Amino acid sequence: MKLHILGCHSATPRSTVFPSAQVLEINNELLLIDAGEGMQIQLRKYKHKFNKIQHIFISHLHGDHFFGLPGFLSSLRLIGREKPMHIYAPVGLKQIIELIFKLTQTDINYPLFFHELGSSESEVILETDKFTVKTIPLEHRVYTNGFWIREKPALRKLNIDAVKQYPEIETWAYHNLKRGKDFVREDGSIIPNDKLTLPPPPPKSYAYCSDTVYKPGIVPLIEGIDMLYHESTFLEIHKELAVKTKHSTAKQAAQIAKDAGVKFLVLGHFSSRYPDENAFKKEAMEIFENVDIAEEGKSFEV
Repeated sequence: MKLHILGCHSATPRSTVFPSAQVLEINNELLLIDAGEGMQIQLRKYKHKFNKIQHIFISHLHGDHFFGLPGFLSSLRLIGREKPMHIYAPVGLKQIIELIFKLTQTDINYPLFFHELGSSESEVILETDKFTVKTIPLEHRVYTNGFWIREKPALRKLNIDAVKQYPEIETWAYHNLKRGKDFVREDGSIIPNDKLTLPPPPPKSYAYCSDTVYKPGIVPLIEGIDMLYHESTFLEIHKELAVKTKHSTAKQAAQIAKDAGVKFLVLGHFSSRYPDENAFKKEAMEIFENVDIAEEGKSFEV
């Protein structure tokens, strides 16, 4: 699992920074999370293949989180996409996109499915054989969700040295061993699976939280995850602005990470009022040490 930052700044784009958009690489698939203006340019710049994206997750209907989406969907039509695209977003986005395409007489020639979100409770919105995605209800000026993504447990690994001690174990049995089954010998005796295989690495997990007020209520939903991306639009000196606009400070994001016992915190959604974004990291590290700041083109191994 690997996180790629396309944009991590709030409100208006600038010459060198872009609003919220990121790609999560998971088991050879790409998930697009938010789609701020300029998103498809960033996809091209950092060489993420358009057609590897099958699922798009939009946190809320503020422009800096979805204005790049209509152009991207139109580009997919122009490059001859055939496989389906699934979009998970608040109620209203489907209407917006369909109206744009209607008024511009744009015909989408690939299957496009909208999965509209409106629940105030956490819910599973996607389940595949590789991973699960569920919502993290947030609190912002409009209906907003974060997203929790977790790998499915991998198969067990063969302990080849152990397997070789039993000549009767042929390659046809490897599949069952990887799936945790014991090996039954010809005489009916059993070789326990844990003597022939090694446990797989634990499933990796990622949570995306943007935009939101400081909301301790999300802690149980993200407890123990490997990586958390949490918005930190303001520093603590402008806490009153965070309250007014329903955003968070770097210190508050760090407190969420600490309380949830996450392994690593990535800060993003920075206001342009701050000339040095390292100040966000410095403030957060007073609460939670294992933290870094997002940056366009930066990648993080989960």
